[in-house]
Amino acid sequence: GRAYVREKVCQEYRMLGKENFRTLTIIANSRKYSNGTFEEISHLVREIVSLAETCCADGADPSCYDAGSTALSVKSCSVDSPFPAHPGTAECCAHEGLERKLCLAALRHPPQPLPRYLQPSDRELCQAFRRDPREFADRFLYEYSSSYSQAPLPVLLSSTTTFLSMVSTCCISPAPTACFLKEKLERKTISLLTLTSNRICSRFSVYGKDKVTFSKLASLAQKVPTVSFEDLLPLAEGAAEVSSQCCDSEAEDCMQKKLLEHTAKVCSTLSARDGRFANCCKGKNLMENHFCMLALPPAPVPKLPEPSQPTNKELCGKEGALHATRFLFELARRHPSLPDAVLAKLYDSSEKLRGQCCSSKDPSTCLDSKRKRMEAELPPFLEKASQLCEQYTELTFLEFKKRLRESLRQAEPEASPAQLEQLLEQRVSFASSCCLPDASPLLCASKV
Repeated sequence: GRAYVREKVCQEYRMLGKENFRTLTIIANSRKYSNGTFEEISHLVREIVSLAETCCADGADPSCYDAGSTALSVKSCSVDSPFPAHPGTAECCAHEGLERKLCLAALRHPPQPLPRYLQPSDRELCQAFRRDPREFADRFLYEYSSSYSQAPLPVLLSSTTTFLSMVSTCCISPAPTACFLKEKLERKTISLLTLTSNRICSRFSVYGKDKVTFSKLASLAQKVPTVSFEDLLPLAEGAAEVSSQCCDSEAEDCMQKKLLEHTAKVCSTLSARDGRFANCCKGKNLMENHFCMLALPPAPVPKLPEPSQPTNKELCGKEGALHATRFLFELARRHPSLPDAVLAKLYDSSEKLRGQCCSSKDPSTCLDSKRKRMEAELPPFLEKASQLCEQYTELTFLEFKKRLRESLRQAEPEASPAQLEQLLEQRVSFASSCCLPDASPLLCASKV
């Protein structure tokens, strides 16, 4: 309870010192309330630092921290609270005392669909830095941490610290351009790690471990369709394990260490099977190798027989989830352009279908009727989604739009020009957001 929270905060405050504690508080809260404004986050940080400074001092009254944190929670619940707004605040404020504080502490904004931080030019960085170094640092910490809010805290801390150190070194250097060039090269690994871990953990926070395993499996099936389910499943499970161990970990090198171990495993399994993976695995920097593999486009479909569907008995048996996943894996490798969002939707539908039918009075009749409908509706849907993404990735944007308009006109001869435009915009919006390999699962789930 209370003493533990106070001890934890005071231990951190004494260990880090006021300035480092303040930096960490900006990062942690910008990450937690990624929709909050700079002013709201600044308010919160001032209060937290002031509370720690007053109540962690030698000889401070033991009840100081408890009283101060209670006052903070009251302020959070007031109508004109200066802190970041959160839809869950009202529910927390219905509680009292410690329960309310713990509830408020657990609030988090959902991940941003896409990182929105744009790095200014070196000249602009130095101008802002010289104007007010402290204001510059605070704003950068807020913008970067709220933009990459799903990257693990230690990764963000390391990334922001090295960035600020680069700016303060190079802006007073006699040769700033050369200095920035050298420092950016040295920061390359941590930059890639921030980008990659933000993407990995965003997906994990939306999907959870089982669905991340499937998402990774489907992506590998599309890139190396000749490799078997048995060989790819352990790699997909390994990727999900990295997420579950490191996304919320405060261990300093968890993400980097586990991700590099996973990359080495993927390289040793797939290098001999596929020239493109072998190429990505040649580099000395494992982080760059990992990024290279993520960026690989799907491979052309090899000649494969029709996939065999799992029987009703298999679907409702102990290994039912595995049989369903194997069938979806077969679909993914035969439709290389099918985007993650569509495959994720199929995964959800298959889970729901098994849940409904396997617990019904007559599982076989239930599954047979669903299967009939699926056989009629699924192939044209998969074809349409595949074709849309294939054209989007292969054509220029204008050519893609032109072809799409033409095919919609033929498919919907009765539609008015306004209806056609609406359909066109809907498809274009889906393709430009969701056909890319790093598409946001939050953004795309509703568009499918």
